[in-house]
Amino acid sequence: MTGGASRAATGLVMGAVAAFLLGAASVFGFAPFPFFPLPLITLAALIWLWRDASPKRAAALGFGFGAGWFLAGVSWVYVSLHTFGGMPPPLAALATILFCACLALFPALSGYLFARLRRQRLWTDALLAAAVWALAEWLRGWLFTGFPWLALGYAQTPPSPLAGYAPLTGVYGVSFLSALLAALAGLAAPRRADWPRAGIAALLLLAAGGGLMLVEWTRPAGPPLSVSLLQGNIEQSLKWRPERVQESLDTYLRLARAHPAQLIVLPETALPLMLDQLPPDYLAALRRAAPDADEQTGGVLLGIVAQDEQRRYYNGAAGLSADDIQIYRKRHLVPFGEFTPPAFAWTLALLNIPMSNFASGPARQPPLLLAGQKVAVNICYEDVFGEEIIRALPEATLLVNLSNTAWFGDSLAQAQHLQIARMRALESGRPMLRATNTGMTAIVSPRGRVEHVLPPFSAGVLTGEVHGYTGLTPYARWGNAAALLLIAAGFLVPLAGLRRRRGMA
Repeated sequence: MTGGASRAATGLVMGAVAAFLLGAASVFGFAPFPFFPLPLITLAALIWLWRDASPKRAAALGFGFGAGWFLAGVSWVYVSLHTFGGMPPPLAALATILFCACLALFPALSGYLFARLRRQRLWTDALLAAAVWALAEWLRGWLFTGFPWLALGYAQTPPSPLAGYAPLTGVYGVSFLSALLAALAGLAAPRRADWPRAGIAALLLLAAGGGLMLVEWTRPAGPPLSVSLLQGNIEQSLKWRPERVQESLDTYLRLARAHPAQLIVLPETALPLMLDQLPPDYLAALRRAAPDADEQTGGVLLGIVAQDEQRRYYNGAAGLSADDIQIYRKRHLVPFGEFTPPAFAWTLALLNIPMSNFASGPARQPPLLLAGQKVAVNICYEDVFGEEIIRALPEATLLVNLSNTAWFGDSLAQAQHLQIARMRALESGRPMLRATNTGMTAIVSPRGRVEHVLPPFSAGVLTGEVHGYTGLTPYARWGNAAALLLIAAGFLVPLAGLRRRRGMA
């Protein structure tokens, strides 16, 4: 290897290491950490590294950044695979690394596209950088059933002024605008003449976002509703043991009776039995904990496994009111946790996850009528998909998430998941109630602010009052269309420039 080639290889490795460290540092901009500007700063540094890089080098830098981002941010997958799934430690570690490496391919794609299409002009390249980043996140959100966790926009929940854009563009639009701010900083940094223009544009974007936070997109309807959200804190490794079933039944009935409310919510698979296996009088006793349940002004929402007439099993929720039982069936299942893709049936021999062969519920299901509200239920991972949540609107007046993140232990997953729920509340203009087994059980306002939250890994009940909301945010009307239009606009300018240059040649 010649001296020049050796220096190039060394530079590539050092650049990838720097990008990896930048990506890992970005995680401190997401919950539970308060440093929401940090991912914009680290992304600005990455784009600064991209500005003169070849497509191959930009892709390598993007991959290094993504590897650091996801290994630091979602390595709790290891806990699920090993601690609760029973996979041997070396295989669980390898699976986690490979999973994060696959996710890192999306920032690598962003780097490659940026280097191929850039024009060396501030505004064109800043729009392009925002477009390639947001496009990669949108693709990550639906390819192979999707994994949009830690999308850049999630870091910008309140108090970030960029949260004001969420009711218009959704999380991917917020990612686009976040990346645009980062690109303006990263591309203007080495060119002092561009500082004033970049600074003014950034201030205008932030000021507009802050102003949008003052807009009332939806409105409260009817009297306030008293709620009790139950957090049983049943240890995951013990939950499905037959000798511990009665303990779960007793725990949740005791918590419900001690904290009566118009709407009582139990978390995902709160009771380790199927609906038709519950003791005959148990549902009646649970229903009686909600005052006026017989008059349809009270009700109970219970996360539980159910089956249909064809004996297909569903991760579901049962709404109990008067003599009626309404069923919600989870639509968006977790690969390997709730179903196994056909080509990966061999993994069943390595994992020991109870109830991991569910059927998927219908794509569109009506809200449940409970306690005078139309409740849009989503179970655990489903609230990561904003465009699926808004299918229940405008009928739904209240969003309720039932989760069991005990699968991920005492990790960043609990706080990150609550931050995702905050984005769903902003996008829909609806309160989000979260009832979880181990945390974080919370009440989130339509403005994306956590009004009340229980400490994780403790048994308790979160009580409060909420209003149902009516009306539609722009995002609830358009879905991801606005974000995709921003992405398309970010590509059109450099592509038009390339065509003009080829025409002149």
